Amino acid sequence: QVQLVESGGGLVQAGGSLRLSCAASSRTFSTTVVGWFRQAPGNEREFVATITQSSGLTYYADSVKGRFTISRDNAKNTVYLQMNSLKPEDTAVYYCATGRRFRVRASDYDYWGQGTQVTVSS
Repeated sequence: QVQLVESGGGLVQAGGSLRLSCAASSRTFSTTVVGWFRQAPGNEREFVATITQSSGLTYYADSVKGRFTISRDNAKNTVYLQMNSLKPEDTAVYYCATGRRFRVRASDYDYWGQGTQVTVSS
């Protein structure tokens, strides 16, 4: 069982930045792929970014490419999502999740955090 806790969300003006953190309880965290997803009201949960176990590979949704950066510190059991040049359309609840495959589908991830709200004002 893996417990994930997201933090770092908040209210920011368009063009601003936030850094989200995803802290894991499991000692096997370093062996898992970690993804970030987001869900806005009335929308499906959508993929944002993912990173492999050793940080060797990252992959981003086209909507955030060049603005968001995913990284991890396995010594701290934490994955980060640095979000720059935020837009109002980035407003959503952001979730981190762990999985075994480098994928973009939510169904490929096994454990999820409770989410953190990000609101970008125009």
